[in-house]
Amino acid sequence: MKEIALTRSIPVRYEADVAVIGGGIAGVCAACSAARSGAKVVLCENFAVVGGNMTTGGVTKFCGETAGQGEVFDEIIEGLLSFGAIDSYHPYGSRYDPARKPEAGDGRLIDTELLSFVLQEILLKRGVKLLLHTRFVDLIMHGNTIAAAIVCGASGSEAVTASHYIDCTGEAQVACRAGFGSMKGRDVDGLQLPMSFKLYIEEMDEGGTMIPDGWIDPILRDEDLPMTSPNRTLYPGRRAVKIKIPLFDSTDTESMSEAEMQGRRRAIQIVEYFNRAKGEHWRVSRFSPRIGIREGRRIIGDYTLTLPDLRAACTFEDAVARGVYYLDGHKPDDHGRTYILSEEERYVPPYQIPFRSLIARDGDNLFMAGRCFSADQAALSSARVSTTCAMMGQAAGIGAAIAADRRLSSHAVDGREVRRVVEKRNGALEV
Repeated sequence: MKEIALTRSIPVRYEADVAVIGGGIAGVCAACSAARSGAKVVLCENFAVVGGNMTTGGVTKFCGETAGQGEVFDEIIEGLLSFGAIDSYHPYGSRYDPARKPEAGDGRLIDTELLSFVLQEILLKRGVKLLLHTRFVDLIMHGNTIAAAIVCGASGSEAVTASHYIDCTGEAQVACRAGFGSMKGRDVDGLQLPMSFKLYIEEMDEGGTMIPDGWIDPILRDEDLPMTSPNRTLYPGRRAVKIKIPLFDSTDTESMSEAEMQGRRRAIQIVEYFNRAKGEHWRVSRFSPRIGIREGRRIIGDYTLTLPDLRAACTFEDAVARGVYYLDGHKPDDHGRTYILSEEERYVPPYQIPFRSLIARDGDNLFMAGRCFSADQAALSSARVSTTCAMMGQAAGIGAAIAADRRLSSHAVDGREVRRVVEKRNGALEV
């Protein structure tokens, strides 16, 4: 591959104690909790809204337990309730029951459009400097320390400097540009958990979307359908249809482009098939702005959470988050409703996530939260859900604020102290 060299002076426009890169649920909670701890915080988000998979990815429910996830998440729930934009509370089955079967209903429906508004207002109320349409580009490094992050928005390339950084990109973009260790996919071939494309449809009394001649080939048989889940929403007459899109790499530019294009093709094919072959009357309302990503890169941390940790319900002195969701890992190499594990193997008891899994092993001032935290693929298949990511984000924000205030290395932050703060802020950690 040819290379070119670019030398350019970049203005340092933003200076902060903590810079959060990526504005999904983990990034929002990280920024809010760091700000509550007294840090000056900048949050950079590539899209027009924060929320990540919950907004741009089209996910229509909070999976897992929505109570006891920390005070930031509590405020999010309260905001949605005030708009009537979230379903009523039902406790997730936190007691481990090996006989319990996977249930598609293990979630709390939300209005994703109003969520994007609630999140931005909570961030602004807490004094976070929110930069939308701002893409992370590169880093300036001093040894193992991040000196500045280069971002690019409508104003062009600019630098963000901070004492500590939190990688909430999902694809470990910050750690990757720093040259820190990461892992991706399953061990045997690197294949990631498959993506899902979301489209929203309206259920009509008659008619519906069909494929005009000459565009794409229709699906003709049930066995040719990819895994398709028509999920209910908060509103009658609407559906959110989830489609499995396997064999693409969320860390590769061309692969992500192909995944998005295939998702839209599949969406049109599926709507037309349900209308023609199943007697439905579905009309395409809209596509999610971005395909839903389950797995990107995972940063190697001071501790890597593993499937045996989950199965043993391991506890940690520096526990800062709690997971309860089942091992929701679909096979990455086919488009059917197939899982990596058998049905009886999918459930795990409630488990803890240590603060050490949120500290990048190879850096001096990088934390992480969300799906790029330090875990193996199987553990990630449970911990990646929004509720658990919110808890991780809150803990990373607390830790980064402590490190910035005391001028500590990320590795010198006492995880037991972070745990105490998490618990004071309504984080339920007992298993």
